[in-house]
Amino acid sequence: MIRLERFTPADFNQLIEWINSERLMKEWSGSLFSFPLTEESLAWYIEGANDLRDPDVFVYKAVDTKTDETVGHISLGSISQRDKSGRVTRVLVGNECARGKGVCRRMVQGLLRIGFEELGLHRISLGVYDFNEAAIKCYLKAGFKREGVMRDVVRHGDTYWTLVEMAILEDEWRALHPAPESAPATDNQPSA
Repeated sequence: MIRLERFTPADFNQLIEWINSERLMKEWSGSLFSFPLTEESLAWYIEGANDLRDPDVFVYKAVDTKTDETVGHISLGSISQRDKSGRVTRVLVGNECARGKGVCRRMVQGLLRIGFEELGLHRISLGVYDFNEAAIKCYLKAGFKREGVMRDVVRHGDTYWTLVEMAILEDEWRALHPAPESAPATDNQPSA
């Protein structure tokens, strides 16, 4: 199981250790950060994050509940109260031992639960580079649908990367995660 907890300054060094190449930095953050990742840039990143009164971005670490070890990082940003939408902005299974074991899917499902059930969003989107087949499979398993492709959207070295746009809607989430039915009334319980 995975538990999402607030990402705080105490978690900075772990994320800095995981983001150990310029390519991984670009895959994880697009152009938001420059390599190498620093404590100063992460302080800016979480400034005002996780504020339920005025939500704009929620930033989490993913903790393995069996070992209590931090295994990943995930965030939900671009939150629009007017449009009831948000965007998964960063996903990383940082602990290499945890990759390929469903950690990404559980992280994403935890974030979707927060977005749909706690924040009342209607739509959550994301963008993923087309060469990241493992991530695309993870997002499809979590219920996302492919919506389109943005060709050659990012340049890295001498190559261009293409972005696959994906999203999931509230009703699609609810179909995959129906609310538990209430227990039927018995002789010992009053009925409504």
